[in-house]
Amino acid sequence: MEEIILKALARSEKPKKVRNAGFIPGVLNGPGTTSTSVKFESVALNKIIAKHGTNAKLWVMLGDEKKFGFIKEVQKHPVEGKVIHVAIQLVSKDQDVKMALPISFRGHVELEHRLLQVQIYKSEIEVSGRAELMPDEIIVDVSEKESGDNITAADFNLPSEVKILDPEHEIYAAIKAAKEEIVEEPEEVKPAEE
Repeated sequence: MEEIILKALARSEKPKKVRNAGFIPGVLNGPGTTSTSVKFESVALNKIIAKHGTNAKLWVMLGDEKKFGFIKEVQKHPVEGKVIHVAIQLVSKDQDVKMALPISFRGHVELEHRLLQVQIYKSEIEVSGRAELMPDEIIVDVSEKESGDNITAADFNLPSEVKILDPEHEIYAAIKAAKEEIVEEPEEVKPAEE
């Protein structure tokens, strides 16, 4: 697996001042209740989120210390959608963690060719397991599915050491027939007879 490294700088300024300087304020949550206020270069952090998602596992360089963790929370501006704050949970690679992983459904185009679509009920799955085994996301290939098929935990290709915390028979999505738009011809209006 690719090793992702994000450089963090200690922060004492207020978040607004940090953002105005081109950085994204954040916090490193260590074991127990310890937390450190930091700032990240916005370009580097946004690249990691774009490529690896909002649950990315990464190494954080703070000074000359390198610590393992994962992105726990990303706050975005409600209007602009820009990342305005990030919380990173620091863990040891063999530590057990609980996470909500995003589910990515692939194969929409193949379904559309057969006039089918994915109806998503739940876009995340709650899991627990060793931090180093956690994927960034769950990828489900729906291209071979048929109308009436449900997407359940059985469709997730997770390492056996990663436990699913959701109810056993949870349905995350279903394959349905795509509804075709029926275009009705406008009725001709006949002139009223006199």
